[in-house]
Amino acid sequence: MRIDIISVVPELLHSPFEASILKRAIEKGLVEVHFHNLREFATNKYKQIDDYQFGGGAGMVMMIEPIDKCITKLKSQRDYNEVIYMTPDGKTLTQGDANELSLKENIIILCGHYKGVDQRVRDQFITREISVGDYVLSGGELAAAIVCDAVIRLIPGVLGNETSALTDSFQDNLLAPPIYTRPADYKGWKVPEILTSGNTPKIDVWREEQAYKRTEERRPDLLED
Repeated sequence: MRIDIISVVPELLHSPFEASILKRAIEKGLVEVHFHNLREFATNKYKQIDDYQFGGGAGMVMMIEPIDKCITKLKSQRDYNEVIYMTPDGKTLTQGDANELSLKENIIILCGHYKGVDQRVRDQFITREISVGDYVLSGGELAAAIVCDAVIRLIPGVLGNETSALTDSFQDNLLAPPIYTRPADYKGWKVPEILTSGNTPKIDVWREEQAYKRTEERRPDLLED
C-alpha cells in the first residue's frame, strides 16, 4: 500500500510514523507513506495556499489551484483508489471503514486547514470525506495520522499476531471483553477462574458473553446496527 498525505504543515506528521508499529510496517516494505507540502505547489513567490472567502466571513480558505496541481501530479504517476479529505463534517471513521481502506493499493489523504478547502476541491477531486469525531482540530494532520494507524495495522504482516486485529473492539460491532494477565491473584483481586481453567471452548463462550454485556452497557447503539 502507498499513502500520500497532502498537508500545509507536513512536519506535524513525521513523528507518528517514526516509531512502533507504523515504523516497522514501513521498514518491512508493507506500506509507503509520503508527505507533500502544499506550499511547494503554490504559484506566487509568497507560497500562498489560502485566501479570503468570497462573500465575506471569518477565516481563510485553502485555494483550489495548489491542491489541483498536487493531486494532478500524483495521479499522473499512478492510479489512486481513494482521495480522502479529512474534515469535521465528513463521515465518522469506523472500524469497518478501516477494514475497507486496508484493502486499497494507493490512497491520497488531503489534510484540511484554516476554515477548510474551496468547495470545488471536494466536488472535483475527493472520493471520500472522513472525520475522527464531532470536534474541530487545528488541522487535519493528526486526524490523518489516526486514519493511517487504524488502516496500516490491518495490513497482513504488520502485527506480530495477525489474529489480534480480528478480536479488536468494533470488528463484530461489539466491544472487546475484559482481559487479564499475570499474576492471577494480586492483592486479593483475582482473575475470573474460567480464564485459568484451560477450557478453550468455555473461555470463548465467556468472552463472547462479556463482549455482548460490555457493549450493551457502554455502546448499545452498536447492537442496533
